Amino acid sequence: MKADPAFVKKILAGDRGSVARAITLVENEHPTSADLLTMLYPSTGRAYRVGITGPPGAGKSTITNKLARHLRSQGKKIGIISFDSFVRSDVA
Repeated sequence: MKADPAFVKKILAGDRGSVARAITLVENEHPTSADLLTMLYPSTGRAYRVGITGPPGAGKSTITNKLARHLRSQGKKIGIISFDSFVRSDVA
């Protein structure tokens, strides 16, 4: 299934609603997600992807905040996607 080029333009223009919708489409493996990613890929430039992991209390949020502040002070654009994969085994 083809992604809408107008939607891709909005994403590339930084429209937050469109970016949020695109993330949801990819997360949910919507039929247009593969085409959407293919259309977006040429515009990724020299982006970096950084993963920060660790146990609770290790300072992940602190280092993420400091890194984000540092990069923004250099005029760089950043995006942060975070999730908590912690699963409690005592909850049914």
